[in-house]
Amino acid sequence: MKNLNVLTTLFVGIDISSKNNVVYAMDFHSNKLLNVSVKNNHVGALELTDHICSIMEDSTFTSIVFAMESTSNYAIHLATYLSSDSKLLAFNPYVYCLNAKTISNYRKSFVGLPKTDNQDAYIIADFARVGRIQSDPWRGSQFLALQRLTRHRLHLVDAVVREKNYMVANVFLKFSELSVLKDDEHPFTSNYTATAEAVLTEFFSVQEIIDLSIEELVEFLCKKSKNRFSNPNEVASILKKAARDSYRLDDTLYEPLNAAIASSFNCIATFQKEIKDIDKAIIRAIKGLNTNEYQCLLSIPGIGPVFAAGILSEIGSVKSFNSHDALAKYAGIVWNKNQSGDFDSDVTSMSKAGNRYLRYYLIEATNSVKNHMPEYNAFFKKKYDEVKTHQYKRALALTSRKFIRLIYGLLAKDQLYSPSKVGETK
Repeated sequence: MKNLNVLTTLFVGIDISSKNNVVYAMDFHSNKLLNVSVKNNHVGALELTDHICSIMEDSTFTSIVFAMESTSNYAIHLATYLSSDSKLLAFNPYVYCLNAKTISNYRKSFVGLPKTDNQDAYIIADFARVGRIQSDPWRGSQFLALQRLTRHRLHLVDAVVREKNYMVANVFLKFSELSVLKDDEHPFTSNYTATAEAVLTEFFSVQEIIDLSIEELVEFLCKKSKNRFSNPNEVASILKKAARDSYRLDDTLYEPLNAAIASSFNCIATFQKEIKDIDKAIIRAIKGLNTNEYQCLLSIPGIGPVFAAGILSEIGSVKSFNSHDALAKYAGIVWNKNQSGDFDSDVTSMSKAGNRYLRYYLIEATNSVKNHMPEYNAFFKKKYDEVKTHQYKRALALTSRKFIRLIYGLLAKDQLYSPSKVGETK
């Protein structure tokens, strides 16, 4: 919106819902020019176009700003239509999908204003009028297909995490000690490996593990792990001790528990297979775009096609952000200040008020980058050692903030990563 002449711009706020869209249009002086409700379908969009074109043809306006909240999927069709309609293109339209929390905070400046659809549309239009929009205009379908894939991937990842968390109770009931062992005491890297799955699903109860000889248990573990244990005898001993230390259940409980645990493992395996298929679809989609920005991100050690696509699909163009601080704020990787008088707390929480999809891909990408770049690994360890609580999450979040400076520098300068010329901005 930087190059717009606000005096010759029509500001249109649209309150989106699944069935209807309430539209409020004003000029720069807040004069109401339109306030109607139309259906949230193609017919309603045509009706809205007629209203807007009528205003534009009878006025000196040279451009239009359409603003609406990014509400679930309800805004996608209308935003795409308004940004590409042939009639509206003659009037230089700018279409913006805004963060609902941003509009909610702006609403607080209107003391005593009732909460209605008409007032919501008015507030959105006024938000655009006063020049508060900082985001990039709607990109149409250019990145929409890619974004649907990358967001669906996060949906599947969340499903895996949810199923694993759900499993914890059942695993504890069946094999109580195995579920509480610390990493350095655990026989497996986690309770979700192939070998752990075999132990939890193929033995009817912990008593069966206790009754096996150490040789039989070692043979079982070697077979299920495909001989990947360097010391299978030690693993077998740890497993037998965990079985002996675990609670025993009535035999009638084991069969239902076994069925539930096996079902959870099947769900996890299905989700993980779907994630692999979506990863392949993402790679095909991003190769079709093959933008300079994609190549810049791909040049960073530890960043593959999936992470690059996830970041790019949410950022779109880095030109939408005037600094790496603005990009970090958009992702919600900023910290709320906790200060009162002379007190300034060292404990602050991350905002998380931004784009959760971008935040996920940035943090996951950072986790990979720190394993491939010594500078980031050293920074992570330094931040990890600074505190005694929430060490891993805090260190990873702070390293993500450093990573944002890197990708902003590379994308803003349109350059590939080089160890001698890292592209970070101060």
